[in-house]
Amino acid sequence: MRDDRIEAATAPLRDDIRYLGGILGETIRDHDGPEVFDLVERVRLEAFKVRRSEVGRDAVADMLRGIDVRVAIPLIRAFNHFLLLANLAEDLQRDRRQAVHIEAGEPPQPSSLAATFLELDKARPDGAVVADLLTDALVSPVITAHPTETRRRTVFDVQSAITDLMRRRQRYRPHEPERAVLDREIRRQVLTLWRTALIRLARLRIQDEIEVGLRYYELTLLEVIPRINAEVRAALRDRWPDRDLLPRPILRPGSWIGGDRDGNPNVTGEVVERATRRAGATAFGHYLRELAGLERTLSQSARLVPVTPAVAALADAGFDESPQRADEPYRRAIRGIRARLSATSLRALGEIPSEGVDPGAGGGPGSDPRHAAGPWEYRAADRARPYAGPAEFLADLDSIDESLRASGDGLLADDRLAALRGAIETFGFHLQGLDQRQNSEVHEQVVAELLAWAGVHPDYASLAEAERVELLSHELTVRRPLLGPTAVLSEVAERELGVLRSAKSALDDLGPDTVPNYIISMCTSVSDLLEAALLLQEAGILDPGDAHTPPSSPVGVVPLFETIDDLRQGAQTLTAALAVPAYRALVRARGDAQEVMLGYSDSNKDGGYLAANWALYRAELDLVEAARKTGIRLRLFHGRGGTVGRGGGRSYDAILAQPAGAVRGSLRLTEQGEVISTKYADSGTAHRNLESLVAGTLESTLLDVEGLGADADPAYAVFDELAELARVAYAKLVHETPGFVTYFRESTPVAEVADLNLGSRPASRKPSNSVTDLRAIPWVMAWSQSRVMLPGWYGVGSAIEQWVGGDPDRLATLVDLHRRWPFFRTVMSNLAQVMAKADLDIAAVYADLVTDETLRDTIFGMIRAEFDRTAAVHAAVTGNDQLLADNPSLAESIRNRFPYLEPLNQLQVDLLRRRRAGDTSELVERGILLTMNGLATALRNSG
Repeated sequence: MRDDRIEAATAPLRDDIRYLGGILGETIRDHDGPEVFDLVERVRLEAFKVRRSEVGRDAVADMLRGIDVRVAIPLIRAFNHFLLLANLAEDLQRDRRQAVHIEAGEPPQPSSLAATFLELDKARPDGAVVADLLTDALVSPVITAHPTETRRRTVFDVQSAITDLMRRRQRYRPHEPERAVLDREIRRQVLTLWRTALIRLARLRIQDEIEVGLRYYELTLLEVIPRINAEVRAALRDRWPDRDLLPRPILRPGSWIGGDRDGNPNVTGEVVERATRRAGATAFGHYLRELAGLERTLSQSARLVPVTPAVAALADAGFDESPQRADEPYRRAIRGIRARLSATSLRALGEIPSEGVDPGAGGGPGSDPRHAAGPWEYRAADRARPYAGPAEFLADLDSIDESLRASGDGLLADDRLAALRGAIETFGFHLQGLDQRQNSEVHEQVVAELLAWAGVHPDYASLAEAERVELLSHELTVRRPLLGPTAVLSEVAERELGVLRSAKSALDDLGPDTVPNYIISMCTSVSDLLEAALLLQEAGILDPGDAHTPPSSPVGVVPLFETIDDLRQGAQTLTAALAVPAYRALVRARGDAQEVMLGYSDSNKDGGYLAANWALYRAELDLVEAARKTGIRLRLFHGRGGTVGRGGGRSYDAILAQPAGAVRGSLRLTEQGEVISTKYADSGTAHRNLESLVAGTLESTLLDVEGLGADADPAYAVFDELAELARVAYAKLVHETPGFVTYFRESTPVAEVADLNLGSRPASRKPSNSVTDLRAIPWVMAWSQSRVMLPGWYGVGSAIEQWVGGDPDRLATLVDLHRRWPFFRTVMSNLAQVMAKADLDIAAVYADLVTDETLRDTIFGMIRAEFDRTAAVHAAVTGNDQLLADNPSLAESIRNRFPYLEPLNQLQVDLLRRRRAGDTSELVERGILLTMNGLATALRNSG
């Protein structure tokens, strides 16, 4: 029986879902007719009966089998829209829960900064240690593109409007007139949502993905990130006032969208230019908008308030000579700052973003032929001197701040001005760091061409590793370029060099943080690192130095270790690279800092869930030790996907689950797909998620969170054995069972993921029938759509069952490790989340798509047996018969939304069967795409 307190706590959520679902239903009935509404209701009620086990699965399947696709489309849209609205209701419920905690005076919740600072106050680490560990502190969420996040901006805007209206509605009682007004507006927004296509019909271009990624800055990040940075810096300096902690903001975002070309030939120099310029325009537009706001609010008169000489000089720069402002020095000073910033934007971007339009200048979109900014901006920019960089811009605002405080107006300085200064510190002129990424095989091909054209070596690819390292090391000490103006190269080489030249241009125009890293996919050797360095040198980004000057590069070379074998060899590869004088000199010139990226996706696809997680943990231990021995500062970049099969799960728990020494004040991690909109589309949610990243980083850096103490080595030995057993069980299915790839392709929509042009990136790195060459996102997404969720659990049951072998002492060992070790707890918690979202009865419906009955029965039988084993060992180790005993909010979410997945899955299977039988009509393909989108929306982390 459910706890009455849980029932009461979740009642508002159920009320919101019923309320929004009712409005959606009425909208469908009023605008698409009672026939569509009645069908939706019949299917919905039958799906709930299936969930309550009142009828069998065939009840829904029989209703939908062979349905006219013209009827199916509005049905799919109805369930899609309901799931979107259910997401909104759940987000509102999280806000309510947090408010209840605060109002009740309860201790701060774990993962909040308030809770972290309480823990630091208890531990009181030494200030010198804190200062050392937080040197170059950085927490960087890196936004990446994702094929299932295809919603249009209009949909996002309507969702945001409904969320805001629902928050306001909560403030009024049912019979108050204000509530009726809000109800009507919510109905209007739901109608707009219903009348708006959820997804684009055209192939998603990289340009679209760039815009989607930048959307979150305007929604939340421009406001929230500087606020968290200010909070963290103030709290740390308050506790350790004698240390200049966090001279740079700790939270600084990044992006891969438009820079990641591993397996994506659509990324070109023009795309890199667009990505960096649009990011810069977003930053400049924000600053110009905020300056215009400051100009309106800082209206102090010189007759009443004195100003410092610095502000007087800014005011007298001559950009505002209107008589009515003669005694308003702050307004005139800010007008001059606006002029200089406009000039800077014009120089760096060739335009002035429209956000900078002066409302009183008489301009507006289209009033200037060069861009949408008003004529005043361009006239002022033609007269003003551009800023050399963000520091010079910030210095002028610091002068405003100092003057306000000197006259006792600190309250004004702490408002909009403080937020703007924090934004400039965080975002500079570049907004976000755009990483570059490419596969090591491409680097080898391009470097071979360059060396052959320059006459350095005719066949670089034929050289042994030692010979390659020797040749590349020499080239990295020579300043002359390899290419001349008449060089003729392949299309691949031209594209690669074009990308790097665009990166160089962006660095010159927007600053050294614009392109911070060059990531090498499938890095397996020292030469892989040196090849990337040589390409940076050829583009003019890396300067090798000479006898009198050290080398320098604003872009760091970052190896990405992805497969389990590469993770095992990662520390050895890095140590060998640091033994090469030319590379060690480059790292030394970058403050002895070296970043290493760890690939969660391919390691999981390679060896399965448990083997990959343990390989990553072991790799981190080895890399930490290599960093200690070589004297470098190691920063780890975690290539986590949204789903657990690609490293997903709660970020805070994942950070605390890192081995000791792996998080020394620095952490980068990728954010992907639906997870991005879930985390960052709303200010409150964005604040909670971002502060949890910082909180986890501070705790993992400054506190002992591993919990193993002297028992670490025995625990590691246990997991060495478990991981190998899990890898063997996984390999038996995925790599050794004949016909497995055929089963995968026929029982999931992976082929349709590729054919229906979801996203700008091809589904495979190269044409192949191999699991190895398939990209991790479609691999995981296909298993998610078919509700198997295989990458997030397969192999764990066999491993633990075999290792325990019926021995109660061995089981007790695992129970004790689960209680004490955050890593093991997180592994089991994430596994439970995945298994709770799986549904093997639905998966059996997908398995029926496999034409070979023997193959279907064999492989699906293995999957079901392993699922049952894994559920059993989870209960034995955790002591919980319910998978989600430690996550009641997710359990409630599943109860609320999963009946709505039933028809989407059944319709997807039916449409897949039609398409594979030859019906490639536009409506069938649209229906499949809509079901994919709806399931991704419901699961909230599908790939």
